Amino acid sequence: MARSKYTFEKRQKEKAKRQKQIEKSAQRMMAKKAKAASEAGTTGEDDGAIELSTDAPPLPENGDKKDRG
Repeated sequence: MARSKYTFEKRQKEKAKRQKQIEKSAQRMMAKKAKAASEAGTTGEDDGAIELSTDAPPLPENGDKKDRG
């Protein structure tokens, strides 16, 4: 049994619409990931500066331990 031209065109439109929705959602996810990565990159640089200023003094090397003990 053959389908009418209208039914075929309607199915094609629906397929195209679904494909477009998938592409849009993929673009949104990429944009969200890029935004998160850029925010994390700028935040990470600030955190690194804070970590450097609060670091403990370096531990003595192995040679220093032998002299004490």
